[in-house]
Amino acid sequence: MAAFTEGTPCWLDVSLPDLEAGKRFYGGLFGWTFGPGPEPYGNTACATAYSGGSRVAALVAKRDGRMPTAWGVYFATPDAAEAARRVRAAGGSMVREPVAAGRHGVVALAADPGGAVFGLWQPAEDAEAEAVDTAGGGADVVRGEAVRAGGAGGGPGGSGGGVGFGQRGRPGSFCWTEVYTRLPEPVDAFYERVLRVSGSDVPGLPGETVPFRMWSPKGATPGPASAVAGRSVMTDAFPAALPGHFLNYFSVADCDAATSAAVRLGGRVRHEPFDIPYGRMAVLTDDQGADFGVLADPDEEAGGDDGPGGPPDPSDEAATADAAGGAGRGRDGAGEE
Repeated sequence: MAAFTEGTPCWLDVSLPDLEAGKRFYGGLFGWTFGPGPEPYGNTACATAYSGGSRVAALVAKRDGRMPTAWGVYFATPDAAEAARRVRAAGGSMVREPVAAGRHGVVALAADPGGAVFGLWQPAEDAEAEAVDTAGGGADVVRGEAVRAGGAGGGPGGSGGGVGFGQRGRPGSFCWTEVYTRLPEPVDAFYERVLRVSGSDVPGLPGETVPFRMWSPKGATPGPASAVAGRSVMTDAFPAALPGHFLNYFSVADCDAATSAAVRLGGRVRHEPFDIPYGRMAVLTDDQGADFGVLADPDEEAGGDDGPGGPPDPSDEAATADAAGGAGRGRDGAGEE
């Protein structure tokens, strides 16, 4: 598994009521272009999003209005069946058992002890890091159960030949994900066992009351320099009925400009832009109801490109993640209305 180290995010997709409206929103916000997804399973329409010609995400049309409108994240694993066994042993549950995703590997959907849904992806032995065809919509037989649970969709990838992210950490592409939970202790143990990551607690910022933990890949020295994802805690500010969930972030060159553009395109601002030690961030909702974050690395706002402290490259487990790694810090209740 040369492209994505075990336990690292490798793909995102979003389930939407209106696929064409989603293209207009995200195309206008991030400058994405779109290609057709592969032959859809179960007649599920989907599209692959590109930034600068590289795969960054998939948009998938919901077939059932009862399914939530949400972004879902997938983590890389060398053995989806074994990861599924660890999910159950660690107190989680399988939303969908591992299933073949055409010639591109195996996908599965799981829920942690706090109810957050996420995807697992095992690439096929002959799948190459730069080629993917299994669109993030994947099989509707997978998506139907997963999206009802409020998590990831059908599988990583997109049209145009390739597997997983073509790029990340640059404006218009994924840079960070974090899970929100009311059960930090069992959830910490869960992900460290299932994804084989190492956790490290982040010292609180002045005035901060929400504990935050970062995950580093196996073999890397735990801490901000190697972090690939994180865990925050849901406070009383969150609606009681809201289950655990992932919040996914995209890198942008200018946080304030991206926030203004989202509103102009019909989206909403959940949390206005504000500064953290790792850049400037905001939490937004698209025009159909899917939440996501945007993060401007100080180097990007200054005109740099993946400078020191920038988000990691998925193929380099030791690359720095400082810019994205602190996205959840200092945000008491980032997911509340």
